[in-house]
Amino acid sequence: MLFDAFASAVHRYATRWTGDPSAAEDVVSLTFLEAWRLHEKLLPEGGSVLPWLLGIATNVMRRHWRSERRRLAAYARAVSHEPPGVLPDPDGDAIRAVARLPRRQREVVLLHAWADLSYEQIAIALNLPVGTVRSRLSRARRALADTPLALTEEPSRA
Repeated sequence: MLFDAFASAVHRYATRWTGDPSAAEDVVSLTFLEAWRLHEKLLPEGGSVLPWLLGIATNVMRRHWRSERRRLAAYARAVSHEPPGVLPDPDGDAIRAVARLPRRQREVVLLHAWADLSYEQIAIALNLPVGTVRSRLSRARRALADTPLALTEEPSRA
């Protein structure tokens, strides 16, 4: 049931993050495998499990990029020059601008702008206090101020 309900949302998020629909399929598979393994940690609170699943997907992609960075570094040492730093570019300058952000800011930006999660949902996904999410997004907004990526403030909740 979880897969049927949320696989497309996880796939969209992973595709935006990786820029590769094929890699996103791997992320979806690993995310739901990990969700099955961790299903006891999902507390029935009545809310959406999407933030929890996107948190798992974020961790899957972190592990992937860490190993990919190591592989590229080893390749660079073996051929004695740096490989080209070409990023998958479905959204042009916005992707490059987000890629330059520190990892912690990049994660909250992707969850907010591309997965359309609220601050509270991002906090759940990344296991952070809401205040930390707000400060990371604020710093990211300043860094992205002169780029085509528009990050608007979340409407205040009265």
